[in-house]
Amino acid sequence: MVRLIAVSDTHGDREILATILTQQPGADAYLYAGDAELSATDPLFDTYQAVRGNMDFDAGFPYTRTLDVAGVRVFLTHGHRYGVNYQLEELVEAGQAANADLVVFGHTHQLGVEQHAGMVLLNPGSISQPRGQFASLHGTYAVIDVTPTAITVTYHLRDGALAPDLQRTFARG
Repeated sequence: MVRLIAVSDTHGDREILATILTQQPGADAYLYAGDAELSATDPLFDTYQAVRGNMDFDAGFPYTRTLDVAGVRVFLTHGHRYGVNYQLEELVEAGQAANADLVVFGHTHQLGVEQHAGMVLLNPGSISQPRGQFASLHGTYAVIDVTPTAITVTYHLRDGALAPDLQRTFARG
């Protein structure tokens, strides 16, 4: 099994990124989908694979990353350059072009996960400034467990606890 941790939209809340590393030790990869408002040279980004969001002004962050993590192909972006506030078609096309199994994005501050064209598209929500239906959870991040046949996503709260009733499993491929 491959375990990935996905976080987004901390907006300067450096402490929560460090806390998540202690809550979820030993993951195969830590993915950060932008809007850190921190320097790309911050030591946290030695562990987190990070991309540049619309509120990140450090050009040291790339706008996208395509990663291969133990046989799982991940396309990582913030999402603002793909119109994710309005639709997911451009993001799906970018994920297909990257031959991704998993597409991780942020920007909307709203958690969500669905499958398109055999890829799982995942927004972990904002850990620091959540919006929408699940804002009352006060911030979420995602844990993604990948097996040869399935991708399972669970959402976790700032204290590391499982978010109630927020688990989805998708057939892989």
